[in-house]
Amino acid sequence: MSWLITKYLLTAAVVVLVSEFAKRSDKLGGLVAALPMITILTLIWLYVENQPSEKIANHAWYTFWYVIPTLPMFLIFPLLLSRIGFWPTLLVSAAITIMSFYLFALLVKQWGVELR
Repeated sequence: MSWLITKYLLTAAVVVLVSEFAKRSDKLGGLVAALPMITILTLIWLYVENQPSEKIANHAWYTFWYVIPTLPMFLIFPLLLSRIGFWPTLLVSAAITIMSFYLFALLVKQWGVELR
């Protein structure tokens, strides 16, 4: 149980750290948020918990493919924010991300990458 609490606290600390950086500097906050810290922590947690190498490698592999369709959201969000407000922008961005995931999964399936 203490291991689980440690994992939660360290992972939460990363999120808090990113939001604190973002308060002070848009660029620094964006840079720190773009770093794959959560993925690195996840890979560490999987390794420390003695998960098979194949499982750890698969996590990194799928993370790569799932990051790509999230990128349009980061372009659309700032364009919509001042026009329609935060919550509607977040909703539209989430919908666009879901649609991008679906279309991207169809696209990469042609090359043997199964995301669905």
